Amino acid sequence: MPVTQIPITTKTRTSLEDITPQVAQAVRESGVRSGLCYVYAPHTTAGLTINENADPSVRRDILATLERLVPRHGDYQHLEGNADAHVKSSLLGHALTILVEDGELVLGTWQGIFFAEFDGPRRRRVLVKVSP
Repeated sequence: MPVTQIPITTKTRTSLEDITPQVAQAVRESGVRSGLCYVYAPHTTAGLTINENADPSVRRDILATLERLVPRHGDYQHLEGNADAHVKSSLLGHALTILVEDGELVLGTWQGIFFAEFDGPRRRRVLVKVSP
């Protein structure tokens, strides 16, 4: 199965972008009925997570908590001004594996797939591979 690229343009320094519809579309287009969906962000200052997508305040809470844990301005050695983004990216991770059954993503009732931007605004991409 080919790799699907999902382009993402972020508008702020930090954000959680819901990419569930695009990933679900890649699964449908793959034709795979039962298998695995791999989602990968090839960036060092961004990441991926699965979390609640019904209440937007959850996104704000996640970003606010990450900012408290890893403040933008801290005692960092990396001097490009985005050291916090590298740490946040490492905390969330760069890849997700999601089950596929009956040609659909297997997600909980409230779950969504999010691209996490920590060093925007930028043009980014997420790669999706669906395997039987």
